[in-house]
Amino acid sequence: MSVPQQPASPHSALRQDIRLLGKTLGEVIRDCDGRAIYETIEKLRRAAVKFRREGDATQGPVLERSIRRLGDEQVNSVARAFSYFLHLSNIAEDREQNRRQREHELNEATPMRGSLGDALAFLEERGVKRKRILRDLGGMSIVPVLTAHPTEVQRKSTLDLHREIARQLRRNDDTLTPGERQLGQQRLSGLVASLWQTRMLRQQKLTVLDEIDNALGYYEHTFLKAIPRLYQDLAVLLEPGNGDPLASSPALLPPFLKTGSWIGGDRDGNPNVDADTLEQALLRQATHAFRHYLGEIKALGTELSMSHTLVEASPALLNLAIESRDSSLHRIDEPYRRACIHIYARLAATAQAILQRPLAVRPTYEAEPYADPSGFEADLDIVSESLEANHGTAIAQLRLGGLRQAVRVFGFHLATLDLRQSSDVHERVLDELFTAAGVKLDDKPVHYLKLSEAQRIELLRGELAQARPLYSPWLRYSDETHKELAILRMAAKCRARFGPRAIEQSIVSHTETLSDLLEVLVLQQETGLLSPDAIPHARKSAAASDQRTDREILLAAGLMVVPLFETIPDLERAPDIMAGWLDLPEVARRVRGAQGGMQEVMLGYSDSNKDGGYLTSNWSLYCAERELVKVFEKRKVRLRLFHGRGGSVARGGGPSFEAIVAQPPGTVNGQIRLTEQGEVIQGKYKDAEVGRWHLENIVAATLEASLTPPAEAARVENERVRKYFAAMRWMSDQARTAYRDLVYGTEGFADYFFAATPIREIAELNIGSRPAARKATQRIEDLRAIPWGFSWAQCRLMLTGWYGMGTALKNYVENGCECEGAPASPEARLAHLQEMAREWPFFRTLLSNMEQVLAKTDLTIGRRYAGLVADKRLRERVFNRIEEEFQVSLSLFRQVCGHDLLEHDPQLAAALLERFAYIDPLNHLQADLLRRHRNSDPGDATGNDAESRSQRAIHMTINGIAAGLRNSG
Repeated sequence: MSVPQQPASPHSALRQDIRLLGKTLGEVIRDCDGRAIYETIEKLRRAAVKFRREGDATQGPVLERSIRRLGDEQVNSVARAFSYFLHLSNIAEDREQNRRQREHELNEATPMRGSLGDALAFLEERGVKRKRILRDLGGMSIVPVLTAHPTEVQRKSTLDLHREIARQLRRNDDTLTPGERQLGQQRLSGLVASLWQTRMLRQQKLTVLDEIDNALGYYEHTFLKAIPRLYQDLAVLLEPGNGDPLASSPALLPPFLKTGSWIGGDRDGNPNVDADTLEQALLRQATHAFRHYLGEIKALGTELSMSHTLVEASPALLNLAIESRDSSLHRIDEPYRRACIHIYARLAATAQAILQRPLAVRPTYEAEPYADPSGFEADLDIVSESLEANHGTAIAQLRLGGLRQAVRVFGFHLATLDLRQSSDVHERVLDELFTAAGVKLDDKPVHYLKLSEAQRIELLRGELAQARPLYSPWLRYSDETHKELAILRMAAKCRARFGPRAIEQSIVSHTETLSDLLEVLVLQQETGLLSPDAIPHARKSAAASDQRTDREILLAAGLMVVPLFETIPDLERAPDIMAGWLDLPEVARRVRGAQGGMQEVMLGYSDSNKDGGYLTSNWSLYCAERELVKVFEKRKVRLRLFHGRGGSVARGGGPSFEAIVAQPPGTVNGQIRLTEQGEVIQGKYKDAEVGRWHLENIVAATLEASLTPPAEAARVENERVRKYFAAMRWMSDQARTAYRDLVYGTEGFADYFFAATPIREIAELNIGSRPAARKATQRIEDLRAIPWGFSWAQCRLMLTGWYGMGTALKNYVENGCECEGAPASPEARLAHLQEMAREWPFFRTLLSNMEQVLAKTDLTIGRRYAGLVADKRLRERVFNRIEEEFQVSLSLFRQVCGHDLLEHDPQLAAALLERFAYIDPLNHLQADLLRRHRNSDPGDATGNDAESRSQRAIHMTINGIAAGLRNSG
């Protein structure tokens, strides 16, 4: 695809990359598919460019007519061409982002916003010394958690080619000779040709094991490289020293930044997750960790060639060398190499013991396995300390420093795997166990599902107070009960095998009552995850005479029970539920003891948005967080919030830095976990350079939000409460009413949604192992929040990120609210909103995220999809309401913020303008393909091949639109 020359601009390097990639793709298409299809694609592209960039309104109808005339054979090539151009454009934009960051670091006196240097400068201005930051890192926990939520539409084969194309693009610079440049272009052409000839769509649905392997690819390419490097860079910033790398080395930092995963342990709504997938997830994670360590030790053994005849070594290092069974006379004076050979042998033995398979790639000998990662770390410390004591400080930082930090972070398990299940499943399992065991309450047989909440709590607490089992191997149970118990038993085995850090949390979806949390403790005790002695109750605690090791104590303590509050009513109940939980004496002792004074709470963004709309969801989350802080502070328990964010703004997406610093004061406090889902994982962590920047953003934001002096934070928050909260509560009610009236109160709205979006076709995509809906119905209530938002993004309306906001702002300005201190006139109320946008990070971020969604919304394209609704009255009734609310939201945004969409972010505005010229044809093509596909006769056998081609083309347009919008899931 040819891309026209653009005038020079600050973004000329980006345009050059896009032009190079587009030209290469066009040449590949012409070579592979012929000039005729190339010319067809070019005609569509030129019409879209004139319509979008040049404002030529006559080209819109031309584009639509041209697409309608495409034959079945042509649509696949057109869909692939525009989709792949967007893939390549994303690669170029990521390179530009990296380029800007490097240029800023090289040329600017002040660090880039969101960088570690900027965060440290921000804190230093507020009197927070670097020594204090270094001290506080020991108590921090920052954990991005990878999940397999089905919004990543691209295949691993495609993503691997993206990575290679990006690597080749980075090699293009002004220092290349003409010959090198020609060879580089040949390689780039070959990679783009490979991409074009690689099947875009998966033919089979992903299995859980596929999802596990896909996620592990990000460790190989990104996390195992980027995270240790980030630690080392932060250590240098915190302890600059004298600038002499030969005299000093940065300290090894405590493992405050780690990674987590749900893949293989998240069984909420996914019947494909079981005991086997749980074991396989941890087995494959550990295999990745050991392979990395073995490779690094092998490389160290090659690099640490220092001779004892030239430089001294410590006695501990010499002892390690003596323990080696290396018999080579060539290495007799090279103690570091011999020590590495022994460490390698012990590590290989450890891998054999844990994995039950050999991983060593070089000959070795039988050696004692490490009991846990601390033994491996201790041997590496011996090597490092010897180097630093004998003029080898700079040598220790070449590879060994990063490896030592990696062992602290990743251990032998690589990432902590969470368990997750819905509370209603736990209820059914316990109901069956209690009934089968003949348990009685008040001398009556227990039917758990029929008990009141008070009766459930009494029964569950009593069960935790005794050691006798409920389960009997001689009784018959349902498949669901057998499966749930098997998973929990496997979790106990895996913790013993891979270490207590391998699984630490059990998350309870749809937490609505206190008993939902107690149920998980009972099931843990029933399956060997939790020792009866670990729940101090009426029995005497064994802690006083405990002779167990730390590992044994952690294993016996089981998993932290983590509530997940998802809907708006759940969020409103959350503070009371957590107060009741923490006030139970046995739970309070458990939190103070096994949990180290920490309790985690997870907050869901997706379901609350689907329940009440964008504004109300965000406000409910904000209020719940503030109230939870009060509950935890009163009980002197440390709160760790786990944010269940997605890619789209509706699901808590948007820039991570701004989202974290906009949290209410006291809610971060050095502790944060957040999900990274679907296409966001690929977007943020595709390679070490891109991944490093996003990880740095998260760490920098957490430092700022946690260490800003509390007196200053409290003063500012109290001022906001007085001035802004009443207005925000009122606007939230207005927005929720408007949103729910459309989605749940409009007759026929579900019919409109299923006709005017590609929801059914999205459900057919092989993008995840999890079903798209909880039940096989056409009710919005039964649809999962992820495909709900994904579908609205595909048809370019994205109402989940703005609907209701305009009504709320408009009603506040025009009518005011009945609240104390509210401004009296419309002008004063508008000024009040403008002040909120300037002074309150929460409201400013709310508007900023909405701005990005409004900028990607296109009513003209949305109306094309509305044309798929057969009922004209329903079509006009629903779409007109959406259109009206959009115009109101856009108008009020301009009034409150004082500028047009993306006026303050010209780089994003330019990038979107570039992308829209290629997304628009895909949208028009998708709408036309949906019409053809849905109007085809399913009983016509001769049309099966054509229907199959049509479905593939639809799925390719979904792929391309998602790639172009980038954060739509």
